[in-house]
Amino acid sequence: MLRNYFKIAWRNLVRNRAFSAINITGLAIGLASCMLISLYVLDELSFDRFHEKGDRIVRVVFKGVMQGGEMNEAHVMPPTAAALKADYPEVLEATRLRRGGSPLVLLNQKLYTDDQLAFVDSNFLQVFTFPLIEGNAKTALLQPNTIVISRTLAEKYYGKQDPIGKVLTFKDWKTPYTVTGVMEEMPAHSHIQFDMLASMSSLEDAKSTSWMISEFYTYLVLPEGYDYKQLNAKLPQTVDKYMGPQLKQALGLTMAEFRKKGNSLGLYLQPLNDIHLHSDYQFDLGTNGDLKYVYIFSAIAIIMLLIACINFMNLSTAGSSKRAREVGVRKVMGSEKIELVAQFLMESILLTGISLVLGTIICLAGLPLLNSLSGKNLGFSFEAIQAILPALLLFGLFVGVFAGSYPAFFLSSFKPISVLKGGSAAVKLNSSGKNIGLRSGLVVFQFFISITLMVGATVVYQQLKFIQNKKLGYDKDQVLVVPAWALGKNLPVFRDELLRDSRVSNISLSGYVPAGPSDGNNYMISPENNSSQLLKTLRYEVDYNYLATLGMQMVEGRNFSKDYGMDSTAIILNETAAKALGWQNDALGKIVSRRNNEGKGTDYRVIGIVKDFHFKSLREKISPLVMTLNQGYGWMIIKTKNKEVSGLLAKMQNQWDSFKPDLPFTYSFLDERFNETYKTEQKTGQILGLFAGLTIFVACMGLFGLAIFTAEQRTKEIGVRKVLGASVAGIVALLSKDFIKLVLVAIVIALPVSWWMMSRWLEDFEYKIAISWWALALVSLLSVAIALLTVSFQSVKAALMNPVKSLRSE
Repeated sequence: MLRNYFKIAWRNLVRNRAFSAINITGLAIGLASCMLISLYVLDELSFDRFHEKGDRIVRVVFKGVMQGGEMNEAHVMPPTAAALKADYPEVLEATRLRRGGSPLVLLNQKLYTDDQLAFVDSNFLQVFTFPLIEGNAKTALLQPNTIVISRTLAEKYYGKQDPIGKVLTFKDWKTPYTVTGVMEEMPAHSHIQFDMLASMSSLEDAKSTSWMISEFYTYLVLPEGYDYKQLNAKLPQTVDKYMGPQLKQALGLTMAEFRKKGNSLGLYLQPLNDIHLHSDYQFDLGTNGDLKYVYIFSAIAIIMLLIACINFMNLSTAGSSKRAREVGVRKVMGSEKIELVAQFLMESILLTGISLVLGTIICLAGLPLLNSLSGKNLGFSFEAIQAILPALLLFGLFVGVFAGSYPAFFLSSFKPISVLKGGSAAVKLNSSGKNIGLRSGLVVFQFFISITLMVGATVVYQQLKFIQNKKLGYDKDQVLVVPAWALGKNLPVFRDELLRDSRVSNISLSGYVPAGPSDGNNYMISPENNSSQLLKTLRYEVDYNYLATLGMQMVEGRNFSKDYGMDSTAIILNETAAKALGWQNDALGKIVSRRNNEGKGTDYRVIGIVKDFHFKSLREKISPLVMTLNQGYGWMIIKTKNKEVSGLLAKMQNQWDSFKPDLPFTYSFLDERFNETYKTEQKTGQILGLFAGLTIFVACMGLFGLAIFTAEQRTKEIGVRKVLGASVAGIVALLSKDFIKLVLVAIVIALPVSWWMMSRWLEDFEYKIAISWWALALVSLLSVAIALLTVSFQSVKAALMNPVKSLRSE
């Protein structure tokens, strides 16, 4: 019996090729989209979940408010871990990490670069679950000058030799390090990503007792079931106890006096599992995700699947009405109701099963594209397949049964004689207002979602275009950035040779670049030793050519100059810093004081005000910034005279190689570094655009299927109208207008909703576009055009049919 059901189901599938193809393809695309987005979302949610103590680990972060801006920093002061461990019994363990950069490894006369190193406390591998392949996690980092390396580095450095006990030499460090452990690669879904872990006891700064410097990432392990907010509430006591006396010594202010002026400093706790999706701190260890994008993509996945299922059920119920007479004949021939129910359910489940297989194939084929857009390395692990397969099978069974329930139970209940006579039952089946209303509502819902996604993708694109074209206060075009510190004493020779090249306009040397990776520091200044007006700024150390090379403009005063011998104690403020100090129009010649932790410091004389420029993301306001003179260090910033720089780069490469530096010649363009800042938004826009297109495609497939159904239902009417003289255009308009009305209803609902949603998204940017009316109008016209094109194809086909043939078929 089951074989017979399957055979009949297959014959019906083949006979109704168009309906079957639309149903299967639409549901398959919806399933594939849902699976792809689910992989992305699950990866985002999995960050730092693999640590055995992960639900008990918190990170200590620093927040502060001072005149001039806010401080939100992911790292804290060197003694923080020891102080919290000593003062609070609920702190079971405390461990620290400090970045060590990418030191040059010298091994067997060969130089290795680009491997990331961190200094960590000896208990780091007991707090975090980074398993060791070789070595003892408890003792590997106890002694100074010991190091744990990854499996990949062990193979790269030592091949098949046992690395334990081997000596690792760093070119620029005096002391060699002994390898005491080999660890597995740190998982991609960890916010901590390093190739080497060196013992913290090797680092002199780790012993500092200063609460006025930071750079140490500090983690605590709390008891099981303990609410970290209880400890969070006690941390102001720690600030007063340890930071207060040092603040008094440095600034001459008590903590109470400091707070009375509207300032604040504080330590706070952040759960480990919140770091990736809930963190907006400066100086974090990596690029974090954003929870709102997880919500957006999760919603898209559900909606895509919902639209595909709606199409499937919509077309199944629409197409089933043609089989009323078949039901009547089969009942006359002796079929029982249960047999008819089983037959219709079998056909629906068969279609769903084929869609599942095709959807899985599309998902596997689309993974490389998603990985390219998202920058991830997603895939189906054995564990993921085990988890997903039962859910997919249950889903297929549910959709198949639900979609097939209408024809199965409704059609099988008809009396044969009523159906065969084509009486009221058949009329009710074909033209029920309830069924038409349901199908119309589903079409509106599909296009509502599609239009909303199209508006979202359009606004993201416009905002990114606005960012790329906005005047930044400096020139980012035709500017090369080269890591010139590797040249050492040959740097002046390299620079002078480039300056003689007609393709080079200007060159500056500075560790501070306004876009991309750059040096950065907090700088506390006050006007003329008045510590009560302490201002938090950022400091740029620049040379004489910095402003000219980057095309920055002076509002008043002058640039640093070799003609003035006292410029080593001169300072340039940006407009925002001058305003914050109360010197909006008379800053020139004023004295700015800078004090260190002991209260000692330097006085600087203001010689100029530079026009505000964007040295942070456009998500943030321009904050106070000062520039001091420091020659010949850091990046080489090269302004070229034309866009054709390939010849210049070849010359630079040859000259660089002639010096035989430790690092190979590398470079970047300043505009590319700027665009990299908005990589997350670029990826989001591309992914939104992709799934908006897929949503429109699936919705149009459903519309196309309903157009086919409508044309078939009105075959006799079309024939009569043509015999009476109706034109092809009139018939096309007749068949299309009802669908276009539904799309217009969807537009009316979607535009205000999408405008509100994208306005909320734009709130993340301090500098942003206004959502333009023409963009909304363009999306609306495009939606109508797509719908009209979809429906018109079948409408024209029906209108061109020979009326004799259509009337004879009735």
